[in-house]
Amino acid sequence: MNKKALLGSLYLSLAASIWGGMYVVVKHVVDIVPPLEIVWIRYMIALAALLIIGVVTKQSWRIEKKDMLLILMIGLAGNTISILTQEAGTMLSTAHMGAIITSTTPAFMVLFARIILKERITLKKALSIVLATIGVGVIVGTGDIDSSLQLGGVSLLVAALTWALMSVLIKKVPGQYSQIVVTFYSIIVAFIVLTPFTMGRLPRLDVQAMLHPSIWGGLLYLGIISTACGFLLWNRGLQMLNASSGGLFFFLQPIVGTLLGWLLLGEQIGLSFWAGTACIFAGVLLVVQDK
Repeated sequence: MNKKALLGSLYLSLAASIWGGMYVVVKHVVDIVPPLEIVWIRYMIALAALLIIGVVTKQSWRIEKKDMLLILMIGLAGNTISILTQEAGTMLSTAHMGAIITSTTPAFMVLFARIILKERITLKKALSIVLATIGVGVIVGTGDIDSSLQLGGVSLLVAALTWALMSVLIKKVPGQYSQIVVTFYSIIVAFIVLTPFTMGRLPRLDVQAMLHPSIWGGLLYLGIISTACGFLLWNRGLQMLNASSGGLFFFLQPIVGTLLGWLLLGEQIGLSFWAGTACIFAGVLLVVQDK
């Protein structure tokens, strides 16, 4: 495996691990800050962080007119619809369920990569998806999913579908642009779209409760680590691997999400979790080795 593929795999693994932890943070913060407000606040924090990084590293902020529509589509699909339905779905379900359902993203990515990018589906890719999907299914088997959580599940499925579309569209962004700039502008799109719906709701927030260290600390994690750093790592990693292969690293989310849910929220896991984890790692390993 060449150095570029190894580095891309590392970026994607870190991003997926960060987002696995995100479900636990959202599950805690959403009791005080509703989903829409969480998304708006995390984007405000992320934009500030990316702007500082961009200025310090002297990035060029210019985007050609012909590429603006692509950036707009990335911002609407991934940064607006996907993130909002993800937050809402996590609120209506569990951290464990959130990590599991959105890990169906790689299957959608393979489909979109075939349709949009004309990427070939190799035997190794197909086997990787099968193995990782089996692993997720085994992990899901650690607990029953209550029918009352159905709406949350549907919301999370929409999040997975739109995130997959965004991840494939990123591959069409010209390499001349810095991922810091692309991420910044795509988040701005979401921030602008969400602002009219959010401003009237902000006065209703419990500011006193938000001053608790676990709440504002969680918001900083969501804004700086999960959004700014996570998006940068994911976008950069996808530029180094093809979209259908890169998507398989998304399966690391349920591993981290379930482990943290067990450690911090008391959600139960058993032997089946480790069996599922082994299948997921086997699927990811096949992708890493695929030339």
